[in-house]
Amino acid sequence: MKAPTRFLTNEKGERLAVVIEIEEYEKLVEELEDLHDIRACDEAKASGETAIPLDQALDEIKRNRKRPTDA
Repeated sequence: MKAPTRFLTNEKGERLAVVIEIEEYEKLVEELEDLHDIRACDEAKASGETAIPLDQALDEIKRNRKRPTDA
């Protein structure tokens, strides 16, 4: 059975926050991360750029990453 939704309220009774079970929170975070990945994939496909292998992309990122002494 799902726990009832609980809210934290101020002295006026206005809702300030929602209290949820940790399992529900973790599920929501995972679903949001999945959604972010799907959107990033859709944007990459829509950009029309040519795809490159992951290893090549990671090598390019490493080469272009600024080192702390480069700042």
